[in-house]
Amino acid sequence: MPPGTRHKSALVEKRTTTINSRAITYTLRRSFRARRVRLEVSQRTGLTVIVPRSYSTSRIPGLLKSKERWISRNLSRFSQSQPLSAPRKLNRGDTVPYLGRDLELVKQKNHHGDGVVIDGNKLAVSPDLFDNGLLEPALEQWYRTEAAKLITERAEKLSSEMGISYERIVIRGQKTRWGSCSRKKNLSFNWKLIMSPEPVVKYVIIHELLHLKEMNHSKRFWELVALYCPGWRENKKWLKQHEADLTSKLCAPSPLQIPHQLPLV
Repeated sequence: MPPGTRHKSALVEKRTTTINSRAITYTLRRSFRARRVRLEVSQRTGLTVIVPRSYSTSRIPGLLKSKERWISRNLSRFSQSQPLSAPRKLNRGDTVPYLGRDLELVKQKNHHGDGVVIDGNKLAVSPDLFDNGLLEPALEQWYRTEAAKLITERAEKLSSEMGISYERIVIRGQKTRWGSCSRKKNLSFNWKLIMSPEPVVKYVIIHELLHLKEMNHSKRFWELVALYCPGWRENKKWLKQHEADLTSKLCAPSPLQIPHQLPLV
């Protein structure tokens, strides 16, 4: 690639900016599902800028300048706090969970662009992501995309079978929930569910769909859960037993998010 040329198809990349006269490196992540610009600051990963896929990145310097005080304040807060134990850095040959099985991380052969692709029991990753320290954010982006596809597909099928309708599905990174249901009939699911076995994912989807009938955890609610998911107790138990492990995978200490989302123009 010629000097100064940027690979525009990259979904995750490192960039630099100046905040209060200090040069910092931040992660830019383009998301297919994002509808707004979002800024996050965490102790392990520093500043992350998440933008919709079609967002013009030429606007980012001005955006960061307008939020300079917030960014500087929260970066300073982390630098003054006690360091937290960071997750083990992933390398080639390590394994990551996907639908209840372990996939070995390998470098893509005959590399032609960025990406993460399942190849049997292996997860083939662009060499650039290994070499540039972008593996963890790229994997999270891949997990989120896979979760959105799988959960939407399963929810559509299950809702049809159960005679229940919903408005839309959102994939988030909740800290304390696997799923939720709003009175506006919107369903929200944690992207880390994609690491769980499929029966567990199905249980969580059924659980949230049934909240559209019973907005509580009454005896009637659990009777309905048992009707559509006879093994719900085992699936619920599995989530409880693996909760700490799943929530720590590829996860920085809880990020501080900017208190409002910036409108997409």
